[in-house]
Parts: sequence; C-alpha cells; structure tokens
Amino acid sequence: MVYSSIYLFKNLFVMPTKVNKTNHIGIRATNAEKLDWELKAHSCGLKTSQLARDLLNKYSTGYASDKKSRQEFNLQVARIGNNLNQIARWANTYKGAAEVTQVVASLARIESAMLELRSGAG
Repeated sequence: MVYSSIYLFKNLFVMPTKVNKTNHIGIRATNAEKLDWELKAHSCGLKTSQLARDLLNKYSTGYASDKKSRQEFNLQVARIGNNLNQIARWANTYKGAAEVTQVVASLARIESAMLELRSGAG
C-alpha cells in the first residue's frame, strides 16, 4: 500500500523528456557584453545560452498593441499640454482679470489628468 502511494506521488512529477536542440544562433557581441552576459547567467546558475533562451522565450513584442497604446497616451498628453498652454496664454493676456482660483482650479484638473494617465501607463 505504501509503495503504491509513493509510486503514484512520484509519477505526478514526471520530468519532461529532453529535447535535443540542433539549431544554432550566433550573436556578435563586444568583450564587455559577453562578459556581462556570462556574469548574469552565472549569477542565476545558468549557462549563457540557457539565459538567452529563457529571456527570448519569455519576451513578447506586443508591437501592434504597444504602438496603439503609446499613440493614445501621446494624444492624451498632447491634449493636456494644449489645455495648459491655453490657460497660460489666457493668464498672460488678461493678467488683471485672471482670477487666481480659476487658474489654480484648471491647473489642478490638469495635474489630476496627468497623474491618472501616469498611473494608467505604468
């Protein structure tokens, strides 16, 4: 009975079969880059090729969605910048009529919008 439960437990954690890696990819690097990569790999307990393979396998470009997100973010920042420029122009034009409370309230809204964008982009 004990033997069978150990056997079942052992089979839950079966290691995957080794896959031979037959293709080679070469990367040109300076001596400093090569040394840096080797040190990083060694600090993780890996060979340089293992570190590179792990990093490349986990890397996702997400290019199309990232590009659209960046464009939307830039558009929002540009709109906020335009609002700020309009407030500054108005305050400079109507120095006597510019009420400090209106300007401060507008600047507070701009600051709030910038903080919201920053938290959404991070």
